[in-house]
Amino acid sequence: MLDYDQEAEGYDAWRGGEPRAEAAARAVLSLLPRPRTLLDVGCGTGIVTRRLAAGPGAPRVTGVDRSVAMAGRAAARLPGAVVRADAARLPFRDAEFDAVTSVWLLHLAGSARATRAIVADCARVLRPGGVWVTTVDKGAAHNVGSDIDAVLAARPPAAVHDTAVQVEAHARAHGLLPAGEARFTGLGQGRSPRRTVADLRRGWFGTLPPGSALADRFAERLAALPDQDRPRPDPVFTLRAFTKAPSARTPSAPPPDAVRAAAGDRGPLRGRTRRT
Repeated sequence: MLDYDQEAEGYDAWRGGEPRAEAAARAVLSLLPRPRTLLDVGCGTGIVTRRLAAGPGAPRVTGVDRSVAMAGRAAARLPGAVVRADAARLPFRDAEFDAVTSVWLLHLAGSARATRAIVADCARVLRPGGVWVTTVDKGAAHNVGSDIDAVLAARPPAAVHDTAVQVEAHARAHGLLPAGEARFTGLGQGRSPRRTVADLRRGWFGTLPPGSALADRFAERLAALPDQDRPRPDPVFTLRAFTKAPSARTPSAPPPDAVRAAAGDRGPLRGRTRRT
């Protein structure tokens, strides 16, 4: 898995920058019924979170990210509104938010158990009648049928825990009912062969460890493709929305000691990167 503390500096540039952020925020907001408070779980650098908090009638937004460097960059965009914490141990009260979002997060959970834990805590902090919005099938969105995808199809498969079917099952188990769907284009994320090799060297592909003989063989095949710097089509991401049933039982909050351990010092980051 990528080290997101190391990724933070170039993350926005590598992931499509402001155009992609605008497309993502617009799609998220299309699924939300004008909430007053919103929690963005796994907010990363805050490039999307900031847009969720912008404009007349925008909700009061709080961002959460586990990475110190990512949370620091988000705090620079949203001073006083970013907390460093684990997505499965959110340091907030039950039913505290009108809306919860988790964009480009569940695919990083690593296991079905971890995915369930994230969904459970998003449900816990969401008020009855509130809406949770999340991306699903993130990895599959990058397969656009290109020559690059044809090369990568032979790599060892990775376990996937964010399919629409899996996420809906976890959501229903915690009183979250399907409420809508939207799609948006990951502008600027179309892969070129040269960029894909660079991603491979950085550890983007979890089953191709950087420096391994297998990774080197894939790098050679990618380097042999034509038009090394021509981006192939952009991915199209899928968002799913779920409403918390009024009668849903709220999962118990984590013990206070666990919350403090997950959240570091619990306080918001104020525009700086902190190290512990």
